[in-house]
Amino acid sequence: MKIFTLPGTDLRVSNVVAGMMRITDKTDQEIRDLVGAARDAGVNFFDHADVYGGVLHTCERRFAEALNWSSAEREQVILQTKAGIVPTGEGWAYFDFSAAHLVEAAEASLKALRTDYIDILLLHRPDALVEPDEVAAAFDQLQDAGKVRHFGVSNHTPRQIDLLKTSVRQPLVANQLQLSITHAPLVAQGLAANMAALDQSIVRDGGGLLDYCRAQAITVQAWSPLQRGFFDGTFLGDRQREPKLNEVIDRLAAKYGIDPIGIATAWITRHPAQMQVVLGTSTPARLAGAAQGSDVPLTKREWYELTLAAGHITP
Repeated sequence: MKIFTLPGTDLRVSNVVAGMMRITDKTDQEIRDLVGAARDAGVNFFDHADVYGGVLHTCERRFAEALNWSSAEREQVILQTKAGIVPTGEGWAYFDFSAAHLVEAAEASLKALRTDYIDILLLHRPDALVEPDEVAAAFDQLQDAGKVRHFGVSNHTPRQIDLLKTSVRQPLVANQLQLSITHAPLVAQGLAANMAALDQSIVRDGGGLLDYCRAQAITVQAWSPLQRGFFDGTFLGDRQREPKLNEVIDRLAAKYGIDPIGIATAWITRHPAQMQVVLGTSTPARLAGAAQGSDVPLTKREWYELTLAAGHITP
């Protein structure tokens, strides 16, 4: 497992992250088995959000209940959570980056996680009504009280990040974004820039989001790394829709002696942006297999072969 110092922090983190969004209905033992598989694979980073689990803070609470960690055990891992989405209970949600809401949400996460501090708090989805001074006030209050150590965003564009930076004084150390071999506008757009009438060349993220994050020392955390599209099912083993991609994945998995799911991870971790891969699986064996790709040294030829097999174009 590759471990590195997260830029803008003193945190030593794994480049594979265990996402805890699907543990709502798991027993205590099933949660312990999942976390144990992650720790055995070298994963020290666990990702949460206040909205995971349907009812606010459900997954955070179940995580803490099942593990019942001592303070010494807590210090061995990185806990990240998110705030800013407000469910209405009517089948839709809105966003709230006001200082009062962010502080309230963070304090509720602390209580649910049974911890004195959160290592990283992310703004979950962009709030169109954001007031940067409000975000800054919340971050200052939470950091000054020792309740949150570092801050970041999720699903934000370069300009949205720049806007936050007009008031926020802390480094924004992470941006959690959807990325997989098949869902890769972050990467693929730059390969086909300025090509007329080609959908891949369209800028969808405010302009060079991946390069922006690299230049600003913001670590990209790739969520849904196995999804074919936007919650369109996994591409792994889908030989009807992705026959060529699975052929290449299987061949490379055999070459490197790992599970095919590990190649999906390796395609992301091979990128020099030093991204983290957020795995949402609740199956211990699947998590362990994916973690095998953490430091697989795909060659440039292999990386591009996977990219082309997924349907992206290199002119």
